[in-house]
Amino acid sequence: MSSNIMLQVENVTMQFGGVIAVDNLSIDVYEDEIVALIGPNGAGKTTTFNCITGVYEPTNGCIKYRGEVIVSNYPQGKMKKQYLGKNNGLYSKVINPTPDQITILGIARTFQNIRLFKNLSVFENVLIAKHLRAKQNVFTATFRLNYREERRMREECMALLEEQSLLNLKDAPAGSLPYGLQRRLEISRALATDPKLLLLDEPAAGMNPQETQELAEFIRQIKEKYKLTILLIEHHMDLVMQISERIYVQDFGKLIATGTPEEIQKNQRVIDAYLGVAEDAFA
Repeated sequence: MSSNIMLQVENVTMQFGGVIAVDNLSIDVYEDEIVALIGPNGAGKTTTFNCITGVYEPTNGCIKYRGEVIVSNYPQGKMKKQYLGKNNGLYSKVINPTPDQITILGIARTFQNIRLFKNLSVFENVLIAKHLRAKQNVFTATFRLNYREERRMREECMALLEEQSLLNLKDAPAGSLPYGLQRRLEISRALATDPKLLLLDEPAAGMNPQETQELAEFIRQIKEKYKLTILLIEHHMDLVMQISERIYVQDFGKLIATGTPEEIQKNQRVIDAYLGVAEDAFA
């Protein structure tokens, strides 16, 4: 495990009216790690992802990416939103950024409910993501003046589809793919944005045991090939225990445990949070 912290969530709280969905949560994710965030339904896991990726602005707390503050909402000394332009294609300083700015910084995510453009082709889904880092402006894009840039993006998309064994399906509507391949396409689309940190929200949801095993191998492969750090939410404990180096456990918004897979399996608070079924889930 690297000594460099890729992501720091510090004392983050997310409150909706009288409901506290995330309660003073702090987690660290180190470079080159695969870390899991687990917990019962309604524990606040996806809300945590939404805070990290700019969907929600936390009620309180701070989030750092590669040592830089990207989200800050402490009641005292609250940092104001800033946008200081681009530097070599990256936003040089963004506080409380929008989701697209978060992606440009190098954080990509998938969703529990697959969000593909189902009427568009497999290739078009990936190309749309690739355009996020296009080296062109609105004028050149509208009138298609930058042919070299367009060709580069198309070639990179074709290469990515080939690497992910989707090239033979490039012209198929995304919605026509089997569920497991739709999930693979969604992850491939996230990879098209050239992330350093990949957030996976229940990637094994709806998969059978064979598909889950194949997904475990796929996640390992993309981690190594693309030099990724991965934070995932997952209910399939066999997948979590196979691929995670460390695990955080959330319940009613609070962090109740952290440790290695072996330590989490034996943690009584975790077993209690899963209503006594954790031993079967961890088997």
